[in-house]
Amino acid sequence: MNILNLEQFSKQEIHHILDLAEEFKNGKKVDYQGEKVIANLFFEPSTRTHYSFDMAALKLGCKTQNFDTENSSLKKGETLYDTIKTFEMFGVDAVVIRHTKNEYYNELIEKIKIPILNAGDGTGNHPTQSLLDLLTIRQEFGHFEGLKAVIVGDVKHSRVAHTNIKVMERLGMTVYTSGPEEYKEEHNFVNIDEIIDKVDIVMLLRVQHERHINNMQETQEQYHTSYGLNMTRVNKMKERAIIMHPAPFNRNVEIADDVVECKKSRIFKQVQNGVYVRMALIYMSLEEK
Repeated sequence: MNILNLEQFSKQEIHHILDLAEEFKNGKKVDYQGEKVIANLFFEPSTRTHYSFDMAALKLGCKTQNFDTENSSLKKGETLYDTIKTFEMFGVDAVVIRHTKNEYYNELIEKIKIPILNAGDGTGNHPTQSLLDLLTIRQEFGHFEGLKAVIVGDVKHSRVAHTNIKVMERLGMTVYTSGPEEYKEEHNFVNIDEIIDKVDIVMLLRVQHERHINNMQETQEQYHTSYGLNMTRVNKMKERAIIMHPAPFNRNVEIADDVVECKKSRIFKQVQNGVYVRMALIYMSLEEK
């Protein structure tokens, strides 16, 4: 079973994935006893997604292979397809792929016969991040219907934002966006200071310098003043509201240093939940043909 984007799942199936992740969090045991091999092929730098997939596979009793782009035949002109096909021929049971190209998987799914798990494609989809975000939100509030969230920052270049907006609204949430004009997308765009006391979730995004054609117009200090989450803004949030961030985060740019682990922050809980969600998805990919 391929895990490519969240559009492939119904609302009921999304809840099933979250339920399965909760089962793994609560001690569900699956042990493939080293008989399954998961290959992690990351064509972009990653810490949380890459190594939580690696940990998830290890917790399921799988062996893992971690692809090193800097010392691979990519340097000799090998194509994405040929690289993935090579791992299939090695005998791996599934591949986890992060790639710079939007919907890279479209050129693979008809030819690659083992499961593909999308770990992020360009600025398009990041299904596993959205699922761990949803798990974190459901643990906090017990539901999605009627919740309000604001996603703040570089929405234009963010696969996290694009995936979350679609799935959150499908599940009954209202999603606003905020941030600099140059990263704006026309989706309930608001000023952060006019919405922060009305939402249940404040989700911050990293400024993705590596995706920008032009440099950010503001200095980091100006960005933090205009859009960053500091304690002054935190104190205006609703009592039960929470702070989220897909990470990595730029301390004192989009989030103040003393906010990262404040009482309302669920940032490191998101990291932990990523392992359980990815355990669920690896298990599903291997078991549901």
